[in-house]
Amino acid sequence: MNPLATKIRNEIELRGSIPFARFMELALYAPGEGYYETQQQIGRSGDFITSVSVGSLFGELLAFQFAEWFEAALHTTAASQLSSDKTPLFQIVESGAHDGKLAGDVLSFLSANRPELFQRLEYCIIEPSVLRQVWQTKTLKRFPNVKWINDLSALSAAGINPMNRIFFSNELFDAMPVYRFGWDAKTKSWFEWAVGWDGDKFVWKRALENQRSAVPFPKVDPALLEVLPDEFTTEVCPLAIEWWTEAARLLHRGKMIAIDYGLLAEEFFVPERSGGTLRAISRHHANTELLSNPGEQDITAHVNFGALKTAGENVGLQTDALLPQSRFLTEIVGRGLKMSGEFAQWDSVQRRQFQTLTHPEHFGRAFRVLVQSR
Repeated sequence: MNPLATKIRNEIELRGSIPFARFMELALYAPGEGYYETQQQIGRSGDFITSVSVGSLFGELLAFQFAEWFEAALHTTAASQLSSDKTPLFQIVESGAHDGKLAGDVLSFLSANRPELFQRLEYCIIEPSVLRQVWQTKTLKRFPNVKWINDLSALSAAGINPMNRIFFSNELFDAMPVYRFGWDAKTKSWFEWAVGWDGDKFVWKRALENQRSAVPFPKVDPALLEVLPDEFTTEVCPLAIEWWTEAARLLHRGKMIAIDYGLLAEEFFVPERSGGTLRAISRHHANTELLSNPGEQDITAHVNFGALKTAGENVGLQTDALLPQSRFLTEIVGRGLKMSGEFAQWDSVQRRQFQTLTHPEHFGRAFRVLVQSR
């Protein structure tokens, strides 16, 4: 048993059981021991690949889109509002930056292709992990306009109040801790799956009523509840909703964009997902052994894009798009070719990257993009 598993076991023995969200939090983020704190897991030699690890094209396409949004905002701004000094007019806020490679790809494109915008831009990374900040600092040391904060609450004190801001993340919400609920067909009620310890391993157990987390049960059409099979399992991620809502309240003018694999609310309740969407990933293989080897494998759950969309709209955001990654990136390329001829001189490497990012058997269909604005 590794040290992290021992720590989790000790907490369970003290409390009787713990919510799965707590298990997932420790397994992924325990300082110095969690999966994202110790593993170099991205890429073909690691546990999984991402759009970022495919190559620099993903960041370049995002940078082109960000520049379009900023330039459009600039055109609608009165000249009297533009500062004559060099204080930043624009801010990109990334959360979930891992080693900083995506930030580097975005900034490299803007520096080379939109130098005037780049000179008025601040790039802010939200990163609570000291270790990951070290990784990111090494990757981004050539860019003087990058700053770090620990959480959203510190953003208002980050040093500027930009005229226009973009919040964005790539594969942030799928790794946020989730609560796991099951359906009791006999009593027609939800129960919470907790994590216990039995003999020499972690096990699933139903949380006692006085141990249940203070998290609302899933909201499901009553007609659908009548036919859900016994122990149908799904997940709820209140942290994602809280994060999106808090960021939206900090957005006075600009965009919010989330890129991740996920579903609409109703898509979680279909027969093929009777065990939920949670998966552990190791060496490019997904499995359902979620409680095995904490800290040594990734744990992810599909993002509820319907819930994020509603959360943003509830605090006044407008939904601009919720579409597959394939369409989002293809439309960017189409506008680039039409407006300025950008992306016309791709080599074979870039063409292969684009195919991987947009093909339905790779990232094109499973990944979705939510864009909201104020």
